[in-house]
Amino acid sequence: MSAAIRVRPPRELRAARRPRAHRCWGHLIAAPLWPMHGANLGTLLRTCDAVGACLAVPPFRWVDEAVARGNTLRRPSCVHRVADPSRWLAAERAAGTRILGVELADEAVRLGDLPAARGRTVVLLGHEATGIPPEALDHLDAAVEIPMVGHGHSLNVAVAGSLVLYKLAGLL
Repeated sequence: MSAAIRVRPPRELRAARRPRAHRCWGHLIAAPLWPMHGANLGTLLRTCDAVGACLAVPPFRWVDEAVARGNTLRRPSCVHRVADPSRWLAAERAAGTRILGVELADEAVRLGDLPAARGRTVVLLGHEATGIPPEALDHLDAAVEIPMVGHGHSLNVAVAGSLVLYKLAGLL
């Protein structure tokens, strides 16, 4: 007879987690700077909270509502507003931040081979249909590819960003 699986009760789960929301740790930043669907932003923010990352978003009027729509967190999370993606990426890179783009590209690192982040890292996520714009590709230190065996050519931004964030956080 195999041992029964014990499901931890909510009280035990709460006790094992940090008691309050984190402020900006500055270690991992998910950057969906060309969003297509607003619901993905709130979902990605929940992943950021789970791994201790921040979210960087463009200053579009609809972004705050989109983040709130998919966000079920009870406490505020770290969200950075990025007015000009190209300038922001250039400044981050000049400051020594590693910029990884989630993109199908030659020389891309397979997700399974991606090591945990050892320093400040931005995970750049492109538009779901067109990817990362050509002008932003020059800011990348590397590209990360998520292998797929099905017929689709990409995952949605929240799923792709979540997979990469968990891997970079060392949680996978």
